[in-house]
Amino acid sequence: MKEAAINTAWEGPPQCRDCGIRDLVLFADLQQSDFRLIHQPITELNFRAGDVIYHAGATADSVYTIRKGLVKLVQHQPDGNQRILRLLKQGDVAGMEALIEQSYQHDAVALEPVSICRIPAGVVESLSNETPRLHRQLLNRWQRALRNADTWLTSLSSGPAPVRVARLLVYLAGSSPGHTCFLPSREDIGAILGIASETASRVTADLKRKGWMRELDPKHVEVDLAALREMAQLR
Repeated sequence: MKEAAINTAWEGPPQCRDCGIRDLVLFADLQQSDFRLIHQPITELNFRAGDVIYHAGATADSVYTIRKGLVKLVQHQPDGNQRILRLLKQGDVAGMEALIEQSYQHDAVALEPVSICRIPAGVVESLSNETPRLHRQLLNRWQRALRNADTWLTSLSSGPAPVRVARLLVYLAGSSPGHTCFLPSREDIGAILGIASETASRVTADLKRKGWMRELDPKHVEVDLAALREMAQLR
């Protein structure tokens, strides 16, 4: 993990002032005067694939805005298996439980190289109290998290395995230019969808044979989004 301090979120280095995804992140609606209320450093962190951003049970003292990359939220089950509860993409916020809980509820793990802004929970709480603009964003983020949780329960955890895989790929590639996306390992696909890793491997191999998924490199694929939407019964 590498980090770089952002001394003041608006008037300091350009990471926040000129952020290329400013319209997507937690501070999207803040004005210049709001940033003067920040009295703790915001830190930009870079993680490699497989790095743990935070562990379940660790003290929840920060929230994390994802600038680039894909993060999985993992829950370890009593039988030793793991279940991936959600995937977080660019603009999503991880660790929001830090605003109401004392500890994190899941492991947050980078699936690919990830760039994140770590925001102390005290900064978010202070801004939320001082400006309605951040309060609205927080409500929007909670609503988005709830909607995503509903999607995972209803779309990715039910139906035949091929339908689940197709829905996952639609989710991953739906907002990407050229319909390209990161392809999780077969073990991760199994942990996301609640299917055996062998089944995940068989379904993805079949998609490649049909020409609906083309490997760009070992971790990224280009998909036929229209075909996958039909397969996923989303039309």
